[in-house]
Amino acid sequence: MLNPSASIPSLSSRAEHTAAQAEGFVPAAIAANTAGISLRSLTKKYGSVVAINNINLEIAAGSYCCLLGPSGCGKTTTLRMIAGHEAITSGEIWIGDCRVNTLPPAKRNTAMVFQNYALFPHKTVWRNVEFGLKMRGVSPPERTKRVDEILEVVALKDLAKRKPHMLSGGQQQRVALARALVTRPQVLLLDEPLSALDENLRVKTRGELRKLQRQFGMTFIQVTHAQDEAFSLSDQIVVMDQGQIDQVGTPQTVFSQPASKFVAQFIGDNNIFEGTVLQVESNDQGAVIQLEVEGLGRFSCYGQAANVGMAAAFCVRSDQMTLILPGNRTTRVNTVTANQICARITAVEFTGYVTRVSLMLEATGQEILYKILTHDWVTHRLQEGQLITLSWRVEDSIFLSH
Repeated sequence: MLNPSASIPSLSSRAEHTAAQAEGFVPAAIAANTAGISLRSLTKKYGSVVAINNINLEIAAGSYCCLLGPSGCGKTTTLRMIAGHEAITSGEIWIGDCRVNTLPPAKRNTAMVFQNYALFPHKTVWRNVEFGLKMRGVSPPERTKRVDEILEVVALKDLAKRKPHMLSGGQQQRVALARALVTRPQVLLLDEPLSALDENLRVKTRGELRKLQRQFGMTFIQVTHAQDEAFSLSDQIVVMDQGQIDQVGTPQTVFSQPASKFVAQFIGDNNIFEGTVLQVESNDQGAVIQLEVEGLGRFSCYGQAANVGMAAAFCVRSDQMTLILPGNRTTRVNTVTANQICARITAVEFTGYVTRVSLMLEATGQEILYKILTHDWVTHRLQEGQLITLSWRVEDSIFLSH
């Protein structure tokens, strides 16, 4: 496990170091060295293929940002352009107040942790971590000091003489992190750093990553396709699709207020209904929008703006739906403002605390998902093939304009 109280390099004195630890502050020399990222009309083409299409993005200094999306959406290409490993076709990349379009990777003051870690198999942990400093011409005494300190931070000092094949996957990942951090970059770039780890180790290591980012006060930008990873780590999530940015927001916003059908589908466990806008009633918080869904009737949802007659959609999370049983008239959503549908249970998946129930709408054949606490599922004694009614509040329906 990473050691949040361990020594951190680059403080000017032992007294300063001790005071920073005692107060729990991010070391000033580290925090002052961090930088934000600005991508301005950034485009990348491979011949006639547009990999990144005119994206604009601001990432605050000292924040943890995750580029999230399916394979082929452009997130790794974006990361590699920031690092300088891919040339841009047009647009600008700024790191802090420096435009880095034409700078080589070594001049950008970034460091990258690759998906396969890219450790030297013939070098010890200590020599792997030292390598970047040696290439930069750092003096031997300073190299020794900085390598020893960063190995203490990532709890690998006792394994300094081992070679990569003698380490676990999690330990190899920490070596790669130490090798990147020891150079004191302004921005740390991480390309799917947890993908090679098993589930339990991924959960443990992502917590350590977040602690490390907060400890150093450094800007982290991570590529991932795993929603739970992005939600648990980031201050800012950038959802990408087909070389474009579909939504930027906090984890809470992206999860609870997806901006498009793509985001709602990708984030998962959202039921999406397509229809035509019938009515829009604006209020201080936005608008209550009524849609007609063919074969199902009228539904109400919340959004920001819509035009009557336009084709649109809304989504509701599977855990926001409530089961209405015969004779049950006390549920919080069983009101005149609630949305309701009838569906037949087609499959049941026990996942532990929650049971996932697959259903098919009787009227249209559309498949939807409902999540219920396993205790409640057992209590209600529902069965495959049974017809049930589900309801949800208007405020739990999110309007999707595209």
